[in-house]
Amino acid sequence: MHDASAALRAGRPVDTATWSSFWDELSADTLEPGEPAALMAALDLDVVAPRTLTSLVRSLRARRTGPVRPFPGAVNVVGTGGGASTFNVSTAAAFVAAALGARIVKTGSRAHASTYGSVDLLDRLGIPLTKSYEGTAASLDRHGIAFAGYFVYPVELTVLARRVMPVPMRTYGRVLNVLGPFLPALPGTRQLTGLSSPALLPLARSLAAAVEDRDVWLCTNDIGADELVGFAHNRVHRGAGAPDLQLNRRGLGTADGTLADLAPVSEPDRVVEHFLDVVSGRAGEVATETVALNAAALTIAAERETRWRPAMASAVEAMRDGAVRGLVEAVRAGAPAPALAGEAVSGD
Repeated sequence: MHDASAALRAGRPVDTATWSSFWDELSADTLEPGEPAALMAALDLDVVAPRTLTSLVRSLRARRTGPVRPFPGAVNVVGTGGGASTFNVSTAAAFVAAALGARIVKTGSRAHASTYGSVDLLDRLGIPLTKSYEGTAASLDRHGIAFAGYFVYPVELTVLARRVMPVPMRTYGRVLNVLGPFLPALPGTRQLTGLSSPALLPLARSLAAAVEDRDVWLCTNDIGADELVGFAHNRVHRGAGAPDLQLNRRGLGTADGTLADLAPVSEPDRVVEHFLDVVSGRAGEVATETVALNAAALTIAAERETRWRPAMASAVEAMRDGAVRGLVEAVRAGAPAPALAGEAVSGD
């Protein structure tokens, strides 16, 4: 039994060197049969110490080989999944922010717990993931937005998926969802990551400290959704000694609502239609404001905006005047991006 497995079973912390040794043996296929699956099953977020999971992330990030192209000024948006069930808010917000001139790289996965993950939605829209850093840069240059493919993640995850077969990786969806946002090699300016529960914040802060190629902003709210929500009390935890930002209905001037206003559609043949309604501002006031709030966070993280209410107003206008829908259709068609929705609003 590998030392990492033995330590997890005994409740001891696992350091970066031990994790690195585990990945070496996993790649060489010298672990005992069934050990990779058993180790994954032991990675219980409620039991394993945050430093063990942070060491795991550090060990994988340190193994990256080959050139990694930076994307200065770009903001990555990805949530932890889980929690309250909503439509693909972050994907919609990514398009809105890009239509406003921010450079956005979206990472994500297929659904583990929800009906449709971001990759499932992109499949239905006919939008492929990029396959290289060059392809990602080309998409950013052409559209202001790129959907990075699996090449940005450690190759060890692919090896792990093969070694745990026939157990599907979605069996370990909770831990993969939480660790996943901190694993891509995607140097940019910032990353916006929504947490499905404020209880994840101490772990997420520890994991964010392992990410050295971008500044990670963490978002929480009081209703358990992994994105900012217009009718909830939200916090943006910016790290690096910066004070948290508190966002609520009173300060934002948003409407009251419930999770039913953000529910995903259940009919597969309506997923695309619903998403296009969302980015056109036709899915209801609460949905529109929630997407606008997340888009505002992205434009502020990208330093295209400085004030929340003007940023939200610009986002709503871009949705309702067709600018965002036009960008979505351009990306679907592989055509050049339409003109930006307008100059960014700034303020004190």
